Amino acid sequence: MAHTLSPQMHNAAFRELELNAVYVAFPVTDLARAVAGLRGLAIQGVSVTIPFKEEIIPLIDELDPQAARIGAVNTVVNRDGRLIGYNTDWLGALRALQVRTKLTGEHVLILGAGGAARAIAFGVLKEGGRVSLTDLDAPRAAALARDLKAEAIPLSRLNQCPAAILVNATPVGMEPQVEEIPISPEFLGRFHLVMDVVYRPLETRLLREAKARGAATIDGLQMLIHQATAQFELWTGMTAPLETMVRAAYQALWEGYEGNVPGGLLWDPGD
Repeated sequence: MAHTLSPQMHNAAFRELELNAVYVAFPVTDLARAVAGLRGLAIQGVSVTIPFKEEIIPLIDELDPQAARIGAVNTVVNRDGRLIGYNTDWLGALRALQVRTKLTGEHVLILGAGGAARAIAFGVLKEGGRVSLTDLDAPRAAALARDLKAEAIPLSRLNQCPAAILVNATPVGMEPQVEEIPISPEFLGRFHLVMDVVYRPLETRLLREAKARGAATIDGLQMLIHQATAQFELWTGMTAPLETMVRAAYQALWEGYEGNVPGGLLWDPGD
């Protein structure tokens, strides 16, 4: 939570709509006590981050059907003391992808088998796409594929996967290991679109290599923004001010680079 951009996005949205609300980040070491505090203080909603997205499920009162299907919660809404768990990660990924492509009938290869991969795969499948999953932990990928009725493929057979869209749902390439890449660059020429969930740096080596081979790219901040707008709407019942939240997120990331604007910072969500 220390480096999250969520406070900047949500507080900018609250100001824009003149709502009497504030979003703050809390470091949590004892989840059960944190949830009790949420009830006791009547906090209206919270974001849930790794490693608590699965652990929080038995501590809340109700689970949205889509969050139950995914098996993870990243958003809790407090409705008159009743805590309801949702997952907006899948919506964030879906909306980010749909800015660039349709998903119905498309084949998507997802690298990773953790919570992000689970949410992204759920969204693609829900839109009528086909999903292949791969991970260094092959049994984990196989288990996730079984849960979602997707396909698991070993890393050794990636060159045989006919997917045209690639999504990196692993932390490979995140600062400070910015030269790491989750897939050999020689495979990237087969994809027309590549998305990375990593947003520090904004343009990862994976995205640079993909762009050099002619692929369209989607940086990880776009997924973060879209999942945040979905959270905002769950908490407030109001339409999120997307442009305001986009500006706040990119400005906060830019300030983190101490004035050195990385490539692709000024993203137009209508592109």
